[in-house]
Amino acid sequence: MATVFDKPSIWQRVAPWFRGFDGPLAFAVFLLACAGLLIMYSSGFDRGTRFEDHGRNMLIAACVMFVVAQVPPQRLMAVAVPLYTVGVSLLVAVALFGITKKGGKRWINIGITQIQPSEILKIAMPLMLAWWFQKREGQLRPLDFGVAALLLGVPVALIMKQPDLGTSLLILAAGLSVIFFAGMSWRLVIPPVVLAVVGVGLIVAFEPSLCADGVRWPVLHDYQQQRICTLLDPTRDPLGKGFHIIQGMIAIGSGGVTGMGFLKGTQTHLEFIPEHTTDFIFAAFSEEFGLVGNLLLIAAFIFLILRGWPSPWTHPRCSRACWPAA
Repeated sequence: MATVFDKPSIWQRVAPWFRGFDGPLAFAVFLLACAGLLIMYSSGFDRGTRFEDHGRNMLIAACVMFVVAQVPPQRLMAVAVPLYTVGVSLLVAVALFGITKKGGKRWINIGITQIQPSEILKIAMPLMLAWWFQKREGQLRPLDFGVAALLLGVPVALIMKQPDLGTSLLILAAGLSVIFFAGMSWRLVIPPVVLAVVGVGLIVAFEPSLCADGVRWPVLHDYQQQRICTLLDPTRDPLGKGFHIIQGMIAIGSGGVTGMGFLKGTQTHLEFIPEHTTDFIFAAFSEEFGLVGNLLLIAAFIFLILRGWPSPWTHPRCSRACWPAA
């Protein structure tokens, strides 16, 4: 007797690949990617292959995201220690015999190409700390947080020495987020946050004297100090270091409420914003889509953050165990 089996449809075969995706979160990522492509076309369609390169990179990133989403967390944890070890080793190699470009020793030649090892730590650092706390789950002690701080501090210090303040702060923020969600008490978080807010307030209040000629800040390099001072008062050097910020503010202001329209940004297309396809892409977006576009963009990012936040409100399956200890 022959038994007839129903042949599964294409969707039944493909559906398991998407079962682990969070629909609203993936949709938010898709919308932000579309917004990025839209403004990149407007600001970069006349700059060689800038838009095509950006589109290609986004397709590659989407493929990587899809593949990684199929990997169980246990397997991702298995690469945490090797990836962290390789990343830190390469950072040490950069410090010893790295390649200097644009005033920073951040690259190393591995034979077939040159790489920037600090980029590896953007992924390896959160993975490493997640691996560490997962191993200590249920028996966390103050010493465990001390070890985590050491694991975080070593690469951050090496990256700051290059110097690369922006990347080091990004990795520091990612690492501190993992430590916080691992169970760090609010009582340990609030004091440094308050101290940072007070420090920023004092810098803003005493900017004229702190940024006066001849005044040098400890710890920071001269170019880092100049960036902060220029951010606080770009009119100090309107045709030099402050030019980008001033032109960016003009572009944002000229967008008004509804914007000048797609492909109609004057500051962007007349080249008054020098880096309108990279650092100042938000200024280009603001000029064309105005306050309304900015609010929608910010709302999309806020939704993305809240959807990824482990809370009982955004994820009903998440219990109070998702939250750090009080």
